[in-house]
Amino acid sequence: MTPSTFSLVAFDSTNGDLGIAVASKFLAVGAMVPWAQAGIGAIATQSWANTSYGPRGLEMLQQGMSPDEVGKTLTDADEHASQRQFGIVDAQGRAFTFTGGDCFRWAGGRIGKNYAAQGNILAGAQVVDALAETFENSTGDLAERLLIALAAGQAAGGDKRGQESAALLVVRAHGGYGGFNDRYMDLRVDDNPAPIEELKRLLALHRLYLEKSNPNDLIAIDENIARELQSVMSKRGFAIPVNGVWDEHAQKAFREFGGVENLEERLQEGPFIDTVVLKFLRERFP
Repeated sequence: MTPSTFSLVAFDSTNGDLGIAVASKFLAVGAMVPWAQAGIGAIATQSWANTSYGPRGLEMLQQGMSPDEVGKTLTDADEHASQRQFGIVDAQGRAFTFTGGDCFRWAGGRIGKNYAAQGNILAGAQVVDALAETFENSTGDLAERLLIALAAGQAAGGDKRGQESAALLVVRAHGGYGGFNDRYMDLRVDDNPAPIEELKRLLALHRLYLEKSNPNDLIAIDENIARELQSVMSKRGFAIPVNGVWDEHAQKAFREFGGVENLEERLQEGPFIDTVVLKFLRERFP
């Protein structure tokens, strides 16, 4: 396996999120490069990847070792370390990157506060520089910053063989669906001619379907909106009058309809609707 690629491993000091963005001319790069655990750290392992670096490295971080110590321990025990490349960041923002001398060129990495950027078989050093500098100068949540940086790396030349797959992994304590795990975002594009652009689309869908509503986005369902929603539901096969009355029957039907459309995380009690949901429905059912 030669996941020759570029990646960014990062920590968000404002809320503790840890994450990885990665892209490659390689099938399903998200299945092997990114590893992360909330409150512990994140690791990207690539270039003739030794995927055991992920779980073993996280275990060492959990035991209290620094990223530098983890990196040395992993490479000292690997007779093929000269072919490996990986980056580590821990839950304190300490970072480490390693590029073996036998990685295909151009290959290299750099670290900064709260991140490690690295890549191999790249168009040049400018790809890693774009990853690092874009991340340093970006704002927003970690997922957005990682994806912006990944796009900048591609714009700077990316993997010199071309594009095929990309992935975004962000972990947060109890951040997974239903709060049962830490996989806050786990998005993968396995085979696509423009994987980073597709990853942007998936991120937008993730925000729509899985993020909670912002109270500032809630509006009252008046007669016109009620009639609009009833019309949509009626056309989708729900037995409901289109009369502009948002009573319990209409609300129950809308809850069922919202479940069909995977909008349950944004549904509201009573006569209110999230404007994000309303916009989505107007675009989906014009």
